[in-house]
Amino acid sequence: MNVVITGASKGIGKAIAAGFAAEGNHLFLCARNEVNLYNTVAELQVKYPDSTISAKAADVSDKTEVIKFGEWVLDKAGAVDVLINNAGQFLPGSVYNEEEGLLEKMMAVNLYSAYHLTRLLLPNMMRAKHGHIFNVCSIASLQAYANGGSYSISKFALMGFSKNLREELKPYNIKVTAVYPGAVMTASWGDFDNSQHRIMEANDIAAMIIAAAKLSPQAVVEDIILRPQLGDL
Repeated sequence: MNVVITGASKGIGKAIAAGFAAEGNHLFLCARNEVNLYNTVAELQVKYPDSTISAKAADVSDKTEVIKFGEWVLDKAGAVDVLINNAGQFLPGSVYNEEEGLLEKMMAVNLYSAYHLTRLLLPNMMRAKHGHIFNVCSIASLQAYANGGSYSISKFALMGFSKNLREELKPYNIKVTAVYPGAVMTASWGDFDNSQHRIMEANDIAAMIIAAAKLSPQAVVEDIILRPQLGDL
């Protein structure tokens, strides 16, 4: 399969890429940090030699770069089987006191990147009447919380985008799955001590996405909600 993953150089995106690479798929990856991205490609290619991994650095908060990445994918892959809109960013704040421009920044990374890339790749998927789109939302898409501010707003919007897509693409046999992870041990948690396994691992999210991608054509997991066993923090 041809699998496209944004934000693939670390955290959940890297775990998803590793899972699909382990099964010998052809991956097309992007991330903002070019060094981290190509280090990830080299690491995965050595570990999973039966896969083919291509990558292009892109800052997905910039529409121009999103379009360039999408066009690069179309040029190399043509048809896309699985698109995973994983790129995202969390910056804390409350609506009443967060810095000016934070909403625009969160919307650009967490919503517009998925919107623009999906729109670019969809025509080929619609012609083929085949494909699966995963949008990595957040528990913050379902429940507002203190200091969530514009991040939560943008993730609520990504949930709405996912629901709309799901309805629109039914006639084209294209599946849409929204993924809602709770706390996951990634770089955004900084020095958090997870030695007691209080929060989830990135591999947990990847495993669910890969499993959902393997269902028969007539079945779709519309929503994947994952939380730490002991609940949210």
